[in-house]
This record gives sequence, structure tokens and C-alpha cells, in this order.
Amino acid sequence: MQVSKALGQDEQNQCLPHKELETVELTLLLEGIYRYYGVDFRNYALPFIKRRIWNRMQAEQVKTISGLQELVLRCPAIMDRLFEDFSINVTEMFRDPSFFWAFRTKVVPFLRNCPSIKIWHAGCSTGEEVYSMAILLHEEGLYERTTIYATDMNTNVLGYAQNGEFPLRKMQLYTKNYLAAGGARAFSEYYTARQKKAAFHSFLARNIVFSKHNLAVDRSFNEFHVIICRNVMIYFNKLLQNRVHHLFHESLVQSGILGIGSKEGIKFMSITNFYEEVDPFERLYRKIQ
Repeated sequence: MQVSKALGQDEQNQCLPHKELETVELTLLLEGIYRYYGVDFRNYALPFIKRRIWNRMQAEQVKTISGLQELVLRCPAIMDRLFEDFSINVTEMFRDPSFFWAFRTKVVPFLRNCPSIKIWHAGCSTGEEVYSMAILLHEEGLYERTTIYATDMNTNVLGYAQNGEFPLRKMQLYTKNYLAAGGARAFSEYYTARQKKAAFHSFLARNIVFSKHNLAVDRSFNEFHVIICRNVMIYFNKLLQNRVHHLFHESLVQSGILGIGSKEGIKFMSITNFYEEVDPFERLYRKIQ
């Protein structure tokens, strides 16, 4: 029986429009995930969240967000799959080489004055950019007095990062990036080919601490000379972006450096006046208050 025949006219008039109902269902799903699993996606950018949820609905063969909510709350395996959908892991070694060149030429001189250096890579994904930073600091003679804290909310990608092995087929691109970022050696010196993998030498991981950290809910855990969080906050709404920026500001030492993604900025954030530009094109900022 069709809905129009099953409901009286007054009841039909009280039904929520499709888009409004979808918003209610979406809010309930994200609230349920937060309350039951303790994972907070409530302030992620709505278009991003919607795309990921609709993809998961198709994969699980459910027709409504409410149907997906029932599955997610009753089946942790389905929640794991949705969590992976929400976890974006697009990265590469020396990604955006001009950023690493700017870091080498404009941030390294500041770091030379620090007796010990603490760097936080927030949202490190599978670790390619973390190992890139380790290589850069090694070449600049700073790695031995540096600790890099590499965090992500996804423990699966952290495990991958800890292995320090990346597809061998990508080394041609990574070598090109490395040279464009100011690398002066043969990039192949940093890894050993093992079948289809490039295993990076263990000394690069010696000063890296991999740990789970969720920017949406977790607090500051140290003071840092540099914080790098690139192409992560584009998936957050303004409320969560401001929260994370305050977290980073709290976590930086005076004159510490913040590096964010090329599609991100601090111009309209509440912390705008707390920084000065080090490189406006590469989104590098220095904390001034």
C-alpha cells in the first residue's frame, strides 16, 4: 500500500520533507556513534559526511540512514567499515615539494637554535610525510635532537606507518618530489627494495613516536616547536576547525611554527592575530602571542 493511501491528509501534511528528515537521521546517526563508540564525527563538514554515509549505505544495501544507524549500532564490524570511510588517507612522500622546500629554507634556521626539537604531525595517515620530515631533518643535521610525534585517529594506518614500508612502484614519484624539495642525495640511499616494497632504513624511525590521537575530542599532550597538520581540517566544519586551531595554539611554544594545507588558512579563524606569516603560499605561520 502506498504511503499516500495509508495516511490521511492531515497525517501526510505532518510528514517531514525528505531533506529535513535526512538531516534528522544524519544527526541521530552521528550522535549514536559518539555515545556508543566514543568517536565524534558530529562536527565534520556535512557534504563530506553525507558522501561517505551514502557510499556505506550502498555497500551495506540499506535504503535509509536510519537503517544504517541500526546496523552500525548493532554490528561493530560495520562501524569499523564506516570509520574507515571517514578516515581519509591521501598522502605521499614529500607531498607538495614546495612546502618541504619552504620548511627547509625558512623553518630549519629557527630550529637550529633549539637544543632539542619536538615536532607534531597531526593526522599523519600512513606516515609518508613523517618519514619525509625525518629525511629532511637528517640532511640538515637536526634529526638526532628531534622527536617527531606522529598521530592519527585510525590505528590501522598507524600500524602501516610504523612498518616504514611503502610501494616500490611509487618510488619514482617520491624521488621526483624529494629532489624538488631540495634533496641532495640519491633517494634510494634511504630504503632497501624488498619484492614490491621499499623498506625505509630503521634509523629514520628511531625518533618517531606513533600514537593514536583524535583531534575532535583529545587534548594537548606536549609543547612543540612545530605542528604540521596538512589537508585534514578541510573535512571539519568551522566549529571543529576553531577547536583544533586553539588546540594547536595551546600546544606550540612561543615562536613555534604551524604548517597547514594549501587549501586551508587561518584568516577567518579566531586565532588569526596570534600568528604571523612565515610563508603565505605554503601556509607556514609563526606563533607571536
